[in-house]
Amino acid sequence: MNVKELPTRHTSKKRYNAFGPFMKDLYGLPVYKVNVDAGFTCPNRDGTVGTGGCIYCNNTSFRPPACTASLSLQEQINRGIPYLRSRYGAKKFLVYFQAYTNTYAPVETLERLYREALDTPGVVGLAIGTRPDCVDEEKIGLLETLARDHFIIVEYGLQSIHDRTLQFINRGHDYACFREAVAGTAGRGIHIGAHIILGLPAESRDDMLAMASELSGLPVAFLKIHQLQVIKETLLAELYGRRPFSTFGYEEYLEMLADFLELLSPDIIIQRLFASAPDDILIAPVWNRTRSRFLLDLDAYMQKRDSWQGKKYAESRQIAK
Repeated sequence: MNVKELPTRHTSKKRYNAFGPFMKDLYGLPVYKVNVDAGFTCPNRDGTVGTGGCIYCNNTSFRPPACTASLSLQEQINRGIPYLRSRYGAKKFLVYFQAYTNTYAPVETLERLYREALDTPGVVGLAIGTRPDCVDEEKIGLLETLARDHFIIVEYGLQSIHDRTLQFINRGHDYACFREAVAGTAGRGIHIGAHIILGLPAESRDDMLAMASELSGLPVAFLKIHQLQVIKETLLAELYGRRPFSTFGYEEYLEMLADFLELLSPDIIIQRLFASAPDDILIAPVWNRTRSRFLLDLDAYMQKRDSWQGKKYAESRQIAK
């Protein structure tokens, strides 16, 4: 399905433009993600760009146990789909290439893996997590071809628009690299997503809020927002252990999200608002909230303060001019 055919809004009653209702409107049924680890690595780990990875990164913190490269791609899909069918009655699926950098291979390898996933009955598309410095014309051309018949979203890890922050977290690319990747992907039928982190210790509240206005001016259709989490076995954990820094309190984060969403374009679709690392590796912040509890609390908070995504968007665009 071509990106140009998509509606920009959906019929959700939420106060933000949520991914689940958007996909249900698009396909007539809920669409569930099947997470897979296709065995990729990362140029910020293998020495191509750097070593050690980003200072906050421990892949165990965000992928489910069944998402493991010890199983073949098809085995992971064949385990994931029956589980989702049994638990949720799911009938349509996106295969989510999640672990590490999922365009970091020769295009022939990528095409084989992507087509294998798309050939699975019930799979309507792919979500591909990657870095903006790991795409080129040939790889984008492959995604463009696949997007003629499938829902293809490429999710670029950005984390921050501020170069000093990107340097601090050892990201291995600058903001200009992200903008270049987005520009090269736009207008080709591929859905563009971005990942950001709120609460990085190098940033002020104004720095974080500036990302809402900045991303609203780019052809980014989907957005994942995480609060900073300090995870065991990361350089960030070592820094925190030597000199603890502030992380968001629960109510603080609800307030921050509401402020951020008010400045964000109402047409950007929100894929995620909350990170939830396993308890055994999470150092801070410890909130003891499930994802469903968090979303209920956010909805209640936004309703209480009469807040919604894009509430201040038009005003902020006028000020920017």
